[in-house]
Amino acid sequence: MIRQKFYLLILTWLITAFNATAQTTTTEVLFETTAGNIRIALYDETPQHRDNFLKLVKMHVYDSLLFHRVIKDFMIQSGDINSKHALPGQRLGTGDFDYTQEPEFRLPQIFHRRGVVAMARESDDVNPEMRSSACQFYIVWGRILDDAKLAKVQERLDTTTQGRVQLTPEMIATYKTVGGTPHLDGQYTVFGEVIEGMNVVDSIQQSPTDKYERPLEDIRILKAIVTKDIPQQPKETPKPSPKQRKPVRKK
Repeated sequence: MIRQKFYLLILTWLITAFNATAQTTTTEVLFETTAGNIRIALYDETPQHRDNFLKLVKMHVYDSLLFHRVIKDFMIQSGDINSKHALPGQRLGTGDFDYTQEPEFRLPQIFHRRGVVAMARESDDVNPEMRSSACQFYIVWGRILDDAKLAKVQERLDTTTQGRVQLTPEMIATYKTVGGTPHLDGQYTVFGEVIEGMNVVDSIQQSPTDKYERPLEDIRILKAIVTKDIPQQPKETPKPSPKQRKPVRKK
């Protein structure tokens, strides 16, 4: 029995390790924040989101922006262009540019496990194509789930995605050991992962917040830097848009 449990633990570890390294990454971005540094790798499997994100970083769009929406045991969100000069207590979440991005869902290889980076978007009622925001993104924290909770998540996914999203054994094993937000799978584009600084993400997701889920004390991206690049970036400058880009749906 002890040997069987040991082999099961090894198998679970191997599945988790495979999921963590199954994606290819050739680009990296470093966020220097008031809470510490966070380094992310962008997936080559989602080239549109990767290239757009690199473009914005090089344009210094993320410099001085806040983590404007934080939900404990769920995610931390940034990228609202109005947050750079936001007043204390000001409600945020609508600042964006005048374009959206086609979704790049890559299930079952890329999903909402803890530590991945995804783009926010407007809600389904005004955005049935599930197109991503131009610049607002979130980093997943989530929870570790057991079989019973994952079964309920699958029931929810059957309704919200009309049966399009099915949790695979590999995904289930990861959500049971690493954690994440499986109820968002197949509905928001995951395009990268944190490779350094998950302790910083953890500290941010535990921050006290106001009624708008904005941290009571500002947590700011001081500077975003491309530390590993590819030579193919669009040069057009995005324009501010008055349209609201709703942040990721609350759990």
